[in-house]
Amino acid sequence: MAKKIKPNLSMAQIINMSMGFLGIQMAFGLQNGNASRILQNLGADVDKLSFFWLVAPITGLIVQPIIGHMGDNTWSPLGRRKPYFLIGAILCALGLVLLPNSASATTFFAANVLLLAVVFLAIMDVSVNIAMEPFRALVGDMLPKHQATIGFSVQTILIGIGAVIGSDLPRWLTKLGVSNVAEKGQVADNVIYAFYIGAAVLLVSIIYTIISTKEYSPEEFASFENDDIVPEKSKFSDMFRDFAKIPNQMKKLGIVQFFSWFALFTMWVYTTSALATHHFGLSPNDTSSQAFNDAGDTTGYLFGLYNLFAIPFAFLLTPIAKRIGKKNTHAIALLAGGFGLISFYFIQDVKMLWISMLGLGFAWASILAMPYAMLIESIPQRKMGVYMGIFNFFIVLPQIINGFFGGPIVKKFFNNYAVDYIVVGGACMVLGGLITFFLIKEEKETPKEIEQEIEQVHF
Repeated sequence: MAKKIKPNLSMAQIINMSMGFLGIQMAFGLQNGNASRILQNLGADVDKLSFFWLVAPITGLIVQPIIGHMGDNTWSPLGRRKPYFLIGAILCALGLVLLPNSASATTFFAANVLLLAVVFLAIMDVSVNIAMEPFRALVGDMLPKHQATIGFSVQTILIGIGAVIGSDLPRWLTKLGVSNVAEKGQVADNVIYAFYIGAAVLLVSIIYTIISTKEYSPEEFASFENDDIVPEKSKFSDMFRDFAKIPNQMKKLGIVQFFSWFALFTMWVYTTSALATHHFGLSPNDTSSQAFNDAGDTTGYLFGLYNLFAIPFAFLLTPIAKRIGKKNTHAIALLAGGFGLISFYFIQDVKMLWISMLGLGFAWASILAMPYAMLIESIPQRKMGVYMGIFNFFIVLPQIINGFFGGPIVKKFFNNYAVDYIVVGGACMVLGGLITFFLIKEEKETPKEIEQEIEQVHF
């Protein structure tokens, strides 16, 4: 029987299947913009922050390949990837509610408040990883390869919207009259209520994707040209053999991812402290004053900005990539992001830091789309989930390394003034851009595929 070509999906269908990413990234934005602030409010020292942040990459290292393997071999009435969306959303919403209430939870649990915060942070990170990896794999499942850039770009747009809301929500609540200051050892109300709102949006957006998207059955996969999915289940041990057989393209992209995510982790962990000391003139030991909490609100605002800038760049990724290629697009974006981070040191006026965020917005849009668009050209369809999970290794390993060594470096070499380490992160992202220029190769698309993809850019 002749094989069919996997049909193009409409823009509405692509948006529906990715809508849950809006909620996931809102949760991610809340965590990125506020986790360091919450931990410092609860008593963590700046040179210890990176150790607490290790929870996220370590859980990703363990969870994503396992979830990818399980998703590749799940054929339930609900779908192939959707069961994991739902489980992840419920657990993440629970973590969002608990994390900012760690101090209050000590009345119910006989544990140190920072230990409880780490446990609740781990719940969030495990559940985000349970939900996030299947969304990446869903693009590979549902879209023909020439629509991959569009699919990941749409995810990037929704990620940007969710992250803008999540990152800046505490500051918006402050403007509405909710207090952004709390007693020493407590978390401010604006942060707590922002996390509650994030939990609600996460659940609604994930449920919307589950209801609005129908996944292909094993028989439909088998009928598509160039798709080698079979309904037989593989063994769990096959995951380790898959890791040993990762394509060369994935290895090269992994090197680029290493330097990109080392820089991002540096920014997420240390921006609040860098702002407080370099721009607000505070001592590294000041973690509870009004000025410190203002720096925390400013961090959320800046993180919202780079995610906001990522949205128009996500629209432009496909036409730019068609003109200069995916790898050149990604390389230029990383250079822009790297110099944006480096400029953080030289721009003294907080009001002008939007310039730094502009470059980071371009980099963030590309990081969320281009590596995956290049990756799926080289991996088999039936292993889409597990290879997406394995690819996550190159995201979490630099964060784990940074987590172990970043704090001691900031303390020993920079006397706990974190802005200098932000510059180090920027240099790493610039290096990632240069490696992309000289190391990465990409497959050439046929004129027909180019024409089909350009037609899909328009809403």
